[in-house]
Amino acid sequence: MLRKKISLALLLIFTFLCQQTYAAHKSTSILKTHTEKTYQTRSRVNKRTKTIKSRKTNKVKDKKNNGTRHVIPSSFAYNPEWDGMNGYSQWLAGPYTSEHTHQNHLADSAESFYSDHLRDTTEKVVKRLQDQLGKPYVWGGASPARGFDCSGLVFFAYNQHLLSRLPRTANEMYHDKHAHPVAKNDLKRGDLIFFAIHSQGEHADHVGVYLGEGDFIEAPRTGLNIRISHFDGDFWQDHYLGARRILTAKNIQ
Repeated sequence: MLRKKISLALLLIFTFLCQQTYAAHKSTSILKTHTEKTYQTRSRVNKRTKTIKSRKTNKVKDKKNNGTRHVIPSSFAYNPEWDGMNGYSQWLAGPYTSEHTHQNHLADSAESFYSDHLRDTTEKVVKRLQDQLGKPYVWGGASPARGFDCSGLVFFAYNQHLLSRLPRTANEMYHDKHAHPVAKNDLKRGDLIFFAIHSQGEHADHVGVYLGEGDFIEAPRTGLNIRISHFDGDFWQDHYLGARRILTAKNIQ
């Protein structure tokens, strides 16, 4: 009888020791797994942070997209596949910044539709231009008293409403960094349209202001007065160089 009690006590002790050993082993495994996962998470976050930071400072221009790359919002989780996208001009991990021309275009399109201030400013500029109709073309002129050349008319009508003033000549306006390129099928009232009539390449020697419905106002040449012309004419289409948007919500007073 005593032998049975001793055997039972030993069995209970052995069972208890086995349970304690198993519990300790399980706890160690969980802690190890948790530690490994925590390290992996930290490594992934650190790698993502370094990647995004490097993309922010790497302002590589893409001539096929007006000098700006599309970028992925920084709120996106890091994806290892991004590392293979360095060779693709349309993608670059980083913040979607206000410098992006497509975002600017969307913002300007929305604000031009909803902003009373932008719409009113555009109409003031157009009214100022229309008040000069019939006045003579004068090379180098930039005032109602003297007359206007093509860029002098634009310089006179726009600059009092702009935060970033336009330069004086048509070619300087065309290449001005504050002027956003605009596709021909996206022209809006108040956009500047440029032509290469006597010049070649990307040199603009004439500028007018788009009014809508295919019309634009211009100071044409010596011997002619300021007038409204039709943009769809063959002559203008043959010499058309490009368009720029200077009246934007961010650039008006």
